[in-house]
Amino acid sequence: MSFKTDERYNCVIIQFKGNVMGGPDAIELNTKLHELIDAGKKNIIVDLAKVKFMNSSGLGMLIGGLTTMRNAGGDLRIANAADKIESLLIITKLITVFEHFRSLDEAIASFESK
Repeated sequence: MSFKTDERYNCVIIQFKGNVMGGPDAIELNTKLHELIDAGKKNIIVDLAKVKFMNSSGLGMLIGGLTTMRNAGGDLRIANAADKIESLLIITKLITVFEHFRSLDEAIASFESK
């Protein structure tokens, strides 16, 4: 998995690409989130449009990111989850934990109405 960041309006978009399977990627993501917090950027959107597969460790990585951002007074929201990944979120009941949006624009707008 790889990811890149992009700032739009009042939030930072982290676009994941590939298979999200935790491990070293979780450490890299955690480091990036702490850098963003230190820079005062606490509204995060994880764009899953280019994610093909996610396992339980990948879900754990997202939960860790959500916890990190909420503890810092921010939030982490999900956009563009493919049907397979959305099903995984529904089965694990994490769909009730994360704010999730069909499109990046909807996710960005959700922070604007905050």
